[in-house]
Amino acid sequence: MSFITFLLIAIGIVVVVAIFKGIRIVPQQSVWIVEKLGKFDRALEPGLNLLVPYIETVAYKHSLKEYAMDVQEQTAITRDNVTLVIDGLIYLKIMDPVHASYGVSNPVFAVTQLAQTTMRSEIGKLTMESAFEERDRLNTNIVTAINLAAQSWGIQCMRYEIRNITPPASVLKAMEMQVSADRQKRAVILESEGKRQSQINVAEGEKQQVVLRSEASQIDQINRARGEAEALLMVAEATAGSIQKVATAINAPGGREAIELKVAEQFVEAFKQLAKTSTTVLLPANVGDAGSMVAQALTIFDTVRKDRGISGETSGAWSEKK
Repeated sequence: MSFITFLLIAIGIVVVVAIFKGIRIVPQQSVWIVEKLGKFDRALEPGLNLLVPYIETVAYKHSLKEYAMDVQEQTAITRDNVTLVIDGLIYLKIMDPVHASYGVSNPVFAVTQLAQTTMRSEIGKLTMESAFEERDRLNTNIVTAINLAAQSWGIQCMRYEIRNITPPASVLKAMEMQVSADRQKRAVILESEGKRQSQINVAEGEKQQVVLRSEASQIDQINRARGEAEALLMVAEATAGSIQKVATAINAPGGREAIELKVAEQFVEAFKQLAKTSTTVLLPANVGDAGSMVAQALTIFDTVRKDRGISGETSGAWSEKK
């Protein structure tokens, strides 16, 4: 092989390498930083890009995607002097590739370290109970503090999440005892409220029972009085009707004779019953003269009829007949 051939082959290899080094294909969501003779020149956008070989070089490659980085466990002392072990997760995104290349040597590492120091600082402002209760506010404060410090680095903290907060074993035991005491307290309160409500329900039931019984007794008395009044009224009406019929019968033809016969029968029946029920019988002087006794009874009847205004004739027919 001659020298000229060798030279042509070498030149061809150099050209191929130069062409290869001068063609750059940047992926989507990526930015490459180009330096020209060691000085920043431009940023390459996604797609096909051409460089001047040996003069322009790609110094930094950045992804514009969001990073999720673990924040290692660390200890932090709260305002009430309780040591907590805390770890978290931070989400980052490069907003300015140029500042991320020249503002700090390792932006992701710098931001994670800043997250740790900021978290310790924020924990020191809170008590242990506040650290558990105000986790969202704590995350927001950490994100704000990181973004203020990382503005010159071209990187932004999208969000920060505290993953675990672990107190000492003695504190955990005290918290468990407190939780147990709170549960027992709530149980006792609920039980007492249940008993109180039960007693109230029983008292209300007894009250309603007494009221209902009194109302029922009142209604019963009213009904009884109404029934007795109606019964008396019916008896009075029946008595009045019977008296009226008797008066009408007396005034009718033959009524006088029927009354005299009825009085005589009742007179005889009364003496008969008196003899049956008693061993000592008081008899009138004229007991042997039944006619005169009946006449005397009829005379009393006529007198009562005149006093009450009962119409009809009264005579001594009985004695005449006798």
